[in-house]
Amino acid sequence: MTENQLANKVIGIAIEVHKALGPGLLESAYKECLCYKLISEGLFVEKEKPMPLEYEKVRLDCGYRIDLLVERKLVIELKSVEVLNDVHMAQTLTYMKLGDYKLGLLINFNVSLLENGIKRIIHGSL
Repeated sequence: MTENQLANKVIGIAIEVHKALGPGLLESAYKECLCYKLISEGLFVEKEKPMPLEYEKVRLDCGYRIDLLVERKLVIELKSVEVLNDVHMAQTLTYMKLGDYKLGLLINFNVSLLENGIKRIIHGSL
């Protein structure tokens, strides 16, 4: 499955989760439910995947963690905030750069219609 196909599948599942739960919960609740649903659909998911930083050729564990990494190639960063901002986009892009991932989804569950809370982020070429 390509990154784009995978992203489309994840978006569909995220919409299901959002329809069931609605807005207003903590990010951790959405993360657990989305992770559970993705795994039940047969996808390989790594939750809270550590992302070390390389500085001067030294690998450092700085506490960075990807919310969900799906099929070892799609970064999912989840939020439950009033508005997504540039810092959220930068955080997702940083994880993508550190892991050399091409596609990421920044998903804000704290919206009335989830389609309005999804941002696709591309790093490099797909």
